[in-house]
Amino acid sequence: MTDQAVDTDGVRLPQEPAEGRGFLGRTRELKELRADIERAGLDTLSGRKAPRARVLLIAGRPGSGRTALAEELAAQVADDYPDGVLRARLSEPDGTRVPVDRLARDLLAELDRTAPPGADEDDLTEALRTALAERRALLLLDAVADAEQVDALLPDTPGCLAVAVAEGPLTGISDVRPCTLGGLDTKSAVELLSRHTGSVRVTVDPRAAEQLVELCQAQPAALTLAGGWLAARPQSAVADLAKHLHAEHEEADAIGRVFRLVYASLPSTAARMLRLLSLAPAGLVDPHTASALAGCSVSGARATLDDFAALGLLRAVDSPLPAYEVPGCLHDRLGRLARKHDRPAELQLARARMLERTVRLLQSCRAVTETDSPQAREKLLATPRDLRFPHPGAAADWLRSRRPALLAAARLAVADGELDTLARRLMSQLVRAMVAHFGTRAAAPDLYGIHRLVLDVAERRELPREKAAALLNLADLDARTGRTAEALVRYRAALDAGREANDPYATGRAMESVGGAHLELGDYDRAADWFGRALAQRLARDERADAARVWGRVATAHTYAGRYGEAVRSWRAAVSGYRRTGDVAAHARALSELARVQEYAGRPEESLRTCREAVDWARRAEDVRLQAALHLRLADTLDRLGDPTAAGLERGAAERMLREDPADACEIRSAESED
Repeated sequence: MTDQAVDTDGVRLPQEPAEGRGFLGRTRELKELRADIERAGLDTLSGRKAPRARVLLIAGRPGSGRTALAEELAAQVADDYPDGVLRARLSEPDGTRVPVDRLARDLLAELDRTAPPGADEDDLTEALRTALAERRALLLLDAVADAEQVDALLPDTPGCLAVAVAEGPLTGISDVRPCTLGGLDTKSAVELLSRHTGSVRVTVDPRAAEQLVELCQAQPAALTLAGGWLAARPQSAVADLAKHLHAEHEEADAIGRVFRLVYASLPSTAARMLRLLSLAPAGLVDPHTASALAGCSVSGARATLDDFAALGLLRAVDSPLPAYEVPGCLHDRLGRLARKHDRPAELQLARARMLERTVRLLQSCRAVTETDSPQAREKLLATPRDLRFPHPGAAADWLRSRRPALLAAARLAVADGELDTLARRLMSQLVRAMVAHFGTRAAAPDLYGIHRLVLDVAERRELPREKAAALLNLADLDARTGRTAEALVRYRAALDAGREANDPYATGRAMESVGGAHLELGDYDRAADWFGRALAQRLARDERADAARVWGRVATAHTYAGRYGEAVRSWRAAVSGYRRTGDVAAHARALSELARVQEYAGRPEESLRTCREAVDWARRAEDVRLQAALHLRLADTLDRLGDPTAAGLERGAAERMLREDPADACEIRSAESED
């Protein structure tokens, strides 16, 4: 906390390197909290070992400095928890409860642990407890909505500590004594004020400073706003501000009185921008977000945001790019002002502008990775300079830093219900950007959530084609993570939606995927049946390349079922299809699989001939690995036929091909031995 004077639930003072300008006050509270860590709990007093982590509760209203106190406590006891501090915010800025499954997944990500996309709450919380079982970590749970959230995330180990920050008590969690915050002590409050105003104005009129502290009820957020107001008016005395606040009778609380004064001092354009920041997803703001909401330039928005931060109206976020956070104690006030001064249509238009800007940024973020073709480079150069990323690394940094806000924007757009077209475009571009920069596997947990949002929109708007696509994407993620039964249910639902939309691509893809799920579950007869249905559709539409591929899947199902004759016929059909389409590489692989099935069927001479034909096609395809694998298979077949000399020649050919890459050699030998 050496760089933080006080965090008033989102209001942070300008960082100053001066010695001794760290956390202020709360000496008694810190002493009590540290003593509470060592205090014997009820389980220990009864002779039982504490089964779970100790919970400390810091209770206070937004603006009381409760988060800053939690952070200072974490800094002071960090050495006792060598596995680090894990942070999670359990409520959105508007007070909405964050689902436990999302919290658990984010905490697992902090621990460099992954959970399957789509895993339910119980699986995720169990994975979190398992990950923390052998660790000594501190969980800082900010803006707790209810005790159930804390209970679900609490580790089953007394070696961990949970520090919960909430507005009131957490009934339902035993052995928790809240540390309830009031205002700062007078000395600390005056020092906090002087950090904004400078020491001179406080020194020349200490009584006025103490009076101002009293009017602010010594609340850190109110004092920060008061200090920002004075800092912007170097000619004003502390007593001047005290007089202004005396005249404010409409607001009952101190933060409201000071905020009203600061807000009234803003130019109309800045006041409008400030109100519209209540629409920022997750309370996170960057210059592009503010620019789109207010309809001004990006540079102008950046300057105004800096002014807001200096006034204590925003908190600068530690980020490689300019970023700010709307303080929790101000979020609802800004929302009320927006509803009072801006018409609903204006607010909806501002939200639409923000989402449209986000879509264009995501398009640019993805486009910067696709500069291999002249068309892609030309499209990138046509992008406005303010929306252009200089290189892929900068785009990835932006995507990573804005991830919480982007996901929140998608959720809010879907919840809005009036911007479904924009919501669909936003989610489509978000998926593409994440896959382009992070890959499908790394982005899978986020992609799962996005596809579920797409499904919500498709069902609400009765869009069967989009519903089918979302179900297929969700089912694919289920299948990749071993939840085959769940995937099968979604593939069947996608098939129904595809038929309703009269979409041949979706129905064909769904039928093939249903077959694949049955194959994975070991139901080879149903797999062959569903592959056959998909094949009939491909043949009817004269989709030759896809038909050849599905012939191979039919053959695979027959092979697993031990029906080698049918498998051979299907592979021959696949070979014929690839020959007609001119796909040399696929032709070679199909011949290789045909040779394998012929060997299973006890026809080694036929397998030998097919395998040699496959070697020839693999050579044409310049697939060295396949050639080497085929030579090894030829060697094994020749050994079984009693021709060790010829087998040695084939094995030598494979060795020569793989001499440059021994890893490939090991992999190919392993695969051949398993067969």
